[in-house]
Amino acid sequence: MAALPPALLALLGGVVSVMASDLQVSVSPSKATVPRGASVLVNCSFSGCDREQNPGRKLGLETELTKVVVDTGPTWQLFNLTEVLEDSRPLCFLTCSPERQATATVSLTVYAFPEHVELEQPLQPWYPAGESVTLRCRVAGGTPRDRLAVVLLRGQEELSRQQVVQGGGQRASSQQQVIGEPEEPVESVEFTVPVGRGDHGANFSCRTELDLRPEGLELFVNTSAARQLQTFVLPATPPELVTTRTLEVGTRQQVTCSLSGLFPASEAKVHLALGDLQLNATVTYHDDSLTASAWLEATAQEEGDRQLVCAILLGNRSRASRSKLIVYSFPEPVLTLNATEVSEGDVVMVNCETHSGAIATLSEGTAVLPAPHLLLKARAEDNGRRFFCSGALKVAGKVLYKNQTQQLAVLYGPRLDESSCPRNWTLPEGSQQTLRCQALGNPPPQLRCHRRSDNASLPIGSPGPVRRELEGTYVCRAVSSRGEATREVLVTVLYDQGKMIIVIALVTIAGIVGFAALAAYLYNRQRKIREYKLQKAAQTLLLKPKLPLPEPGPNPVPPQQQQQQC
Repeated sequence: MAALPPALLALLGGVVSVMASDLQVSVSPSKATVPRGASVLVNCSFSGCDREQNPGRKLGLETELTKVVVDTGPTWQLFNLTEVLEDSRPLCFLTCSPERQATATVSLTVYAFPEHVELEQPLQPWYPAGESVTLRCRVAGGTPRDRLAVVLLRGQEELSRQQVVQGGGQRASSQQQVIGEPEEPVESVEFTVPVGRGDHGANFSCRTELDLRPEGLELFVNTSAARQLQTFVLPATPPELVTTRTLEVGTRQQVTCSLSGLFPASEAKVHLALGDLQLNATVTYHDDSLTASAWLEATAQEEGDRQLVCAILLGNRSRASRSKLIVYSFPEPVLTLNATEVSEGDVVMVNCETHSGAIATLSEGTAVLPAPHLLLKARAEDNGRRFFCSGALKVAGKVLYKNQTQQLAVLYGPRLDESSCPRNWTLPEGSQQTLRCQALGNPPPQLRCHRRSDNASLPIGSPGPVRRELEGTYVCRAVSSRGEATREVLVTVLYDQGKMIIVIALVTIAGIVGFAALAAYLYNRQRKIREYKLQKAAQTLLLKPKLPLPEPGPNPVPPQQQQQQC
C-alpha cells in the first residue's frame, strides 16, 4: 500500500470502507475541516478479522502527514496527525491475509484566512463621470477557494461579488513564505463599475468572505483599507478667452478666461501664460464654472507677435484656448518749440517727431500744415496759437493715433481797437446794459475809463440800468509792463422827448375839458335859477287884483322881448 501511486490512493480514498466477505474497516472522523497547521486525531477500526485465525493481520494509516500512534486497541488504532497544511485524504488499511484486505479514507479539508486583501494600487487620481472604471481586488492566500468570495464595496454598499477561482492567480514570492509552508496563491479579482458625479469622494474597498458555515464553523470576513475615488466632468468645449488683439508696451490690459459645465469646479486648475511667461491669475469659482483674470504687461524686449494661452486642467484632462497677441511700442509724439513764450517779432521754430514706423503730422486746429517742421515770425495774432503733433501707427490692421499739444505765448503791448472797445456808445435810458471795453495785450493790461468833465469812472463790465447821468466823453487807458494805450469813448443816452410832449398835451386837453365841463355846469345852474324865479314872479302876479290895461303906446314891445328884459 505504501508503494501505491497517489492517483491510486486517491481512487481508493473515494471509498469510505471496502468489505471483503465479512471484513470491514472504518475511520473516524470520515470528514474534517481544520485550520492550517492544526493537528487531528484519526481513529482506524476494523471487524471481521480474528487475530487467532490471522496472526499476521496488520492495521495502519497511510498518509504523507506526520503521524503518531496515540493508542491501540484489539480492533482499533488512534493516530495523531500534526501540522496539517494542505487538504489531505489519509487511508486506513487492514491486511487480514494476503487474500483479504480492506480500506477506508478520511477527508481532511484545511482552511486559512486570506493573509492580505487590498484595493489594488495605483488608483487613477481621477475618473471621468459617466464612464466605467475597472477596480482590482488583490487577495493573497485564503482556502478553501470554493468557499472564498471577494466583494467590492462603496462605503458599506455592496456593488459586486465574485468567487475566487482556484489556480487563477500568481504565487507569492518565496521571500514572503515561511519555510516548510505551501506557497500562497495571489489573485487579482477585477470589477467593472460605472461611476458618476455621486461617486466623487466615495470610499471604495474590498472584502473577503470565507464561508465555512456549512461545516458548522463561521463566516470569516476581512476588509481592506478604503480608497477614495474622484470623478470629474470636463466639457469638450474650449474655455472662452477674452482679450484684445494688441498690447502696448508700458500699458496694462486685463484678460479673462472662463469655462462652464465643470465638476467639481473648485478642483480645476487654470494656467494663463503669455509666451513663456506665466501670469498671476485670480480665479473665481461658481457652482459649475470658473472665471480667471490676470493683467497683461509687456516690455520692449517682448515686442512682436506673442501667443496667449489659457488652459483649464481637471482630473487627467485639459481644455485650452489660444489667441495671438501683438505687442507693440508706440510712445507719444514729441512736439518741441524753441521757446513757448516769445516777444512780438521773434522767430519761432516748431518741430514734430514720432516713433519709428509711425507717421508724424503737424497741424493747427483742423488745418494740417504741409510739413512736420515750421518756422515763423511771431505776431500779436499768434498769441495763444496751438500746435498739434500727431503720430499714426498701423497695428493689426487698425491705425492708432497719439497727439501732443503746445501753445505759443507772444508778448506784446496794450491795444484798444474798434472791435474790442468801440468809440461811440449809444444807449437807451433805463435799459439793462453791460458796458464792455477790453484791452488786448500780453500780459493782459489793466484798463480804466474816466470822464473828461468830472473824472467819473465808467462802470466797465458791471451790469446795470442806463441813466441819463452816464452821458459824456471818457478816456480809456490800458497799461501793462509792455506799455500803454488810450482811447476816447463817447457815451450817448437816448431818452424819448416825444413822449413828454404827448403827456403835456394830454394834461392840457384834460384841463380844457375839465374847465369846459365846469363852465357848462355853472351856466346850466344859473339858467335853472332864473327859470325858478320867473315862475315865482308869475304866480305872485296872478294872485294880485286886476288893474286896467294901459293904453297902447306908439311902439309896443313884443312879449318875447319883454320876457328877455325881465
